Amino acid sequence: MDTPSGLRNPGVMAALAAALLFGAGTPLAKALLSDVGPWLLAGLLYLGSGIGLMAYRIVTRAPRVSISRTEVLWFAGAVAAGGIVGPVLLMFGLTRMPATGASLLLNAESVFTALLAWFAFKENFDRRIALGMAAIVLGAVVISWPGEARFAGWWPALAILGACLAWGIDNNLTRKVSLSDAAWIAGIKGLVAGIVNLGLALALGATLPSPSAIAGAMLVGLMAYGVSLTLFVAGLRHLGTARTGAYFSVAPFFGAALAVLMGEPFTLKLLVAGALMGLGTWLHLTEHHAHRHTHEALLHEHAHVHDEHHQHTHPFPVAPDTRHSHAHRHEPQTHAHAHFPDAHHRHGH
Repeated sequence: MDTPSGLRNPGVMAALAAALLFGAGTPLAKALLSDVGPWLLAGLLYLGSGIGLMAYRIVTRAPRVSISRTEVLWFAGAVAAGGIVGPVLLMFGLTRMPATGASLLLNAESVFTALLAWFAFKENFDRRIALGMAAIVLGAVVISWPGEARFAGWWPALAILGACLAWGIDNNLTRKVSLSDAAWIAGIKGLVAGIVNLGLALALGATLPSPSAIAGAMLVGLMAYGVSLTLFVAGLRHLGTARTGAYFSVAPFFGAALAVLMGEPFTLKLLVAGALMGLGTWLHLTEHHAHRHTHEALLHEHAHVHDEHHQHTHPFPVAPDTRHSHAHRHEPQTHAHAHFPDAHHRHGH
């Protein structure tokens, strides 16, 4: 059974929707900066994400999440890297560097994510995927180019690059647990990052803004960080890390497009960036990767339907084509079909 390709793949739609929400959050967060400092705003955005998603899980009576001991270690590493180390390094760099240089350096997150996925975690890629990634990142550089970039020394620049590396590690480690409930993963990460950033901001003298500004920041955080991250995790589940990161990298274009709708001028820079990102996205959407491969024996738990990769019996009745979740074992299997480096296709080439 071939994995759906292009826009028919749920991972592609999830990753692009995550980019849309995150990109749309940028001009909205910028508007909030008139009332809230950047570090405090980061804390409120993440906290809104965590609280909102956990409240959603309580209201919907989502089932309790259970992950293995190995997955706990992967997830703890992801939360530490992306929720603590990354934001702290970013704030250290931003307080000592002009925004012009910082906005360019932040594009390194996508590069670190892809390089780690390809060379440290052995995720499959070919020339087409590498060229697509390069075009999307170049488009992000164009859209964030200020005309004159100032970096103000090595240490702030290294701090921001360190933050990007931390988020690249976070993305790759999160892939290890991406079969678990995506809202729970995003909620935990939001709570940790929110508490850390909010605590640091208050410790450094920040004061809380008006209740309306707090509510606005947390609502933007829920959508642009919480729901967006939930969709990003869903993308990881279906596409692997590098491809999900590539689609997510179009977020700056969505943010710039919304800014134009909000009254900012349309520029040649936006047109060029859109063309580059469109080329990169097309290269990814038209990928076709198929070969004979072997699945090793695997025991794990996630929501699934009975398909070519899930042929097992149950001690309880399950209606045909019904999504259900339980611990199940994959027996060794060799076959050929089109696929992505998703949770069930982590083999060598």
